[in-house]
Amino acid sequence: MSVRLFLSLSRSSLPLRRLARSTGPLNATAAQLIQPAQSQSIQFLRALHATAATRDRSFTNLLADDTPPAVQVSSISEQGIHLIDGLMIPGPCMFLEGKVFLWDVPSLDMSSRVSDERWLGWSDEKFELLDAVTPRPEMLILGTGKTLVQPPGFIRETLTMLGIQLEVMDTRNACSTYNLLSEEGRRVAAALLPLAPHLWKKNVMTGNHP
Repeated sequence: MSVRLFLSLSRSSLPLRRLARSTGPLNATAAQLIQPAQSQSIQFLRALHATAATRDRSFTNLLADDTPPAVQVSSISEQGIHLIDGLMIPGPCMFLEGKVFLWDVPSLDMSSRVSDERWLGWSDEKFELLDAVTPRPEMLILGTGKTLVQPPGFIRETLTMLGIQLEVMDTRNACSTYNLLSEEGRRVAAALLPLAPHLWKKNVMTGNHP
């Protein structure tokens, strides 16, 4: 069962440059996922307030829109993916329509030399969120962690049926590519695995709750 946390992020901007490794203190951490007692997935809305960053005019993306994207990555480290407004996401996440969804997916089994065995526990249901929006993104950038790991064929087939182009990269390059394309106003989504394996913790609610 997929459980996702829906985050509403303040609009900010990021100059066109390669992502740097984060060495400073973290300003914020992603909230815990909560697993409901019912069998259906639910979403929780959380508003985040942050001061908009100043665009560095020494680097300019000539194709960028005047309005900066709602979600931009400032850096990525072993601790997680750092957004430009200060939020740090330690686990798998998906960027879609200017929102961040915490993505409940298994870690890749890099100990196996068989490609498909590295993706045990994955199914087309892990990408069902992409079928819930209109219009759908024209491209999904899949970041597979420290290294590029080609996904099994059913993932590409699922996205092709949805009319979505799939690009697979290591997560650092996936974040840079997402920044660039989103600045240009492209309908692009990103599904990102962290550099270090991380599973979202879920609290099981029992009994009657108001």
